[in-house]
Amino acid sequence: MRCISGKNAIVWLALALLVFPAVLKSAELRDVLVDRSDDHYRFNSETWFEVSPEALYRVLSNYDLFTKFTSAIAESRNVEPDEEGRPQFYSRMEGCVLLWCKSFIRNGYLLLDPAREIVAITDPEKSDFKLSHEKWTLVPEGDGTLMTYEFEMVPDFWVPPIIGPFYIKRAMRTGGEKAVNRIEALALGKKPRQ
Repeated sequence: MRCISGKNAIVWLALALLVFPAVLKSAELRDVLVDRSDDHYRFNSETWFEVSPEALYRVLSNYDLFTKFTSAIAESRNVEPDEEGRPQFYSRMEGCVLLWCKSFIRNGYLLLDPAREIVAITDPEKSDFKLSHEKWTLVPEGDGTLMTYEFEMVPDFWVPPIIGPFYIKRAMRTGGEKAVNRIEALALGKKPRQ
């Protein structure tokens, strides 16, 4: 086994820092809370991204990209603005609890405050949810952006008792954890890892 001298070790460390800076810094999921009361689910998270609020906003306000950062969404797209001029969205999610699988549709509109806040409100008459409300708040912090995400929903479909709520909560938590690095990659103009 060959030992690296002190001088060579410094050179190798400097090269590693230049070649692999993405390894040292990336999205950081700081806090996640999933709560349920009867059929009402709430998900709150706080994540720091090493991108500008503008770059993050471009990704999160574009429903055409949602299938690239979360496997829970099978289909998603931007829809023409409604009669009030609000951008609209469509998404179809898929999920399974043991052998019970279901597809869920969400249609709604966006309230946008560029590079600061995105609110997605689902129309219950065109969706499989009695309530579905999402809010992303983007605040500059250091060399990046602190994103606060709030999501609450009331499904308008049967959820298997006992095991169903457990799986929904687990899917919300693990899905959020997996999505943060993919969101950051898209905001940086890179292809996200699967």
